[in-house]
Amino acid sequence: MTKTTFALIGTGVVGERIINQILAHPNCEIVSVFDENKTRLKEISTKYQLPVAGTLDELLESKPNWVYIGTPPVSHAPLAEQIAAYGLNILSEKPLAHDTQDGMLMVRVATEANVQTAMHFPLMYSPVVHSLQHAINTASLGNIIRIELHTYFPHWPRKWQQNPWIGTREQGGFIREVFPHYLQLIYRLFGHFTISSHETTYPKDENLCETGVSALAKTESGIPIVLNGLSGIGQEERLEFKVFGTEKVMTIRNWSELWISEVDQVAVHEIPDNKPMSLIDACHGVINGKESLIVSFEEGVKVQEWIDQLLK
Repeated sequence: MTKTTFALIGTGVVGERIINQILAHPNCEIVSVFDENKTRLKEISTKYQLPVAGTLDELLESKPNWVYIGTPPVSHAPLAEQIAAYGLNILSEKPLAHDTQDGMLMVRVATEANVQTAMHFPLMYSPVVHSLQHAINTASLGNIIRIELHTYFPHWPRKWQQNPWIGTREQGGFIREVFPHYLQLIYRLFGHFTISSHETTYPKDENLCETGVSALAKTESGIPIVLNGLSGIGQEERLEFKVFGTEKVMTIRNWSELWISEVDQVAVHEIPDNKPMSLIDACHGVINGKESLIVSFEEGVKVQEWIDQLLK
């Protein structure tokens, strides 16, 4: 079987995670990497023995099956235009773009170039999410009566994600960085929803991103949704995505922990035994004409619309 090839634009912390996923896949390989930060590029290319592109055009001329965009959001749309012009498939980090207008541009150029699109939403390939989805599909939770997301950050930016843009109002903040994962998850599990009210708080320094958000929403089937986020607070970092049913409540805590509670019972930490396909499996499958679990740019635009609404 011919290997699926990838070229990567951006070698930050998340980009390095993608590098490791590709290198661990027996049917995939990296043919080129590029980063405007030459020090970081040299560090990564040396560490993993990767071929380096001197320019963006040089990377695109390597004609990979997929080009990964792992750069700040404001650069996603112009990069997508360049990649699509080469007729190459595009794998983008979330959020899809700087705003909905840019996201719609990305959808249009990919459609006109007839290229495949995918997004890096790790939760979609997580065992805990697949267990939650199975529970919803089999109605084992009973009637679902509420969905809640709570995100608490003592530090923003987080200690492991220090870069020049992640804390800025223009491109950063947890609404752009963390909320997309869960907004997309809600959409996949429950369909379209509408945000009816929200309040977002900002510091006096207009260059800095939001410090808090609270919002109410509702699915088209009438399930209420609560969205809540705070940063700069006196506690440990904690993320909880909760689905409340009349028979059971399931919680995804800190990305990868699944907790299940029943009436009058203490919550139990469950370790799923399912092994869903990975993002790299899915990208490889698409190239080989197989049905694969992909989050398209079209879905990314829906998420972008909710992000834009919460940031206002």
